[in-house]
Amino acid sequence: MNKDSSESNFDRQQKLREEEEAFLLKKKERRLKIRQRDSSFAWTLNSTYVLIIFLQILLTLRFFLRLMGANTQNQFTQFIYGISDVFVAPFSTLFISPVTEDSANPIGEGNIFDLNVLVAIVVYALLCWLGVILIKYFYARR
Repeated sequence: MNKDSSESNFDRQQKLREEEEAFLLKKKERRLKIRQRDSSFAWTLNSTYVLIIFLQILLTLRFFLRLMGANTQNQFTQFIYGISDVFVAPFSTLFISPVTEDSANPIGEGNIFDLNVLVAIVVYALLCWLGVILIKYFYARR
């Protein structure tokens, strides 16, 4: 009996160790999943911020180029206008922008205070804010 009871105790202890190891392993797996989720959340949030900052800089550049009456034949100006046209197009006919004619600048279009670009900047900032709120909402819901 002594031998059987000692083997039985040994089996119980072995089983308890295995259960404890399994528990610790599951606990580590849960922590790893949480870290992965946190990492993907941070990546998504940071990507959203980077994209909207890039867009805001692009639209601000366009606004100042038009305000200063930049030469439309210049490659840099054409590049900025070409990229930003897609983002300004939905707002392009919203307001009629006041133009100051500059007789000294026959190539440029004159100084244009483009209200449509300012509206685009504000709308895209609000959309980004809404997007960030949605991302945070869905993250918190998980």
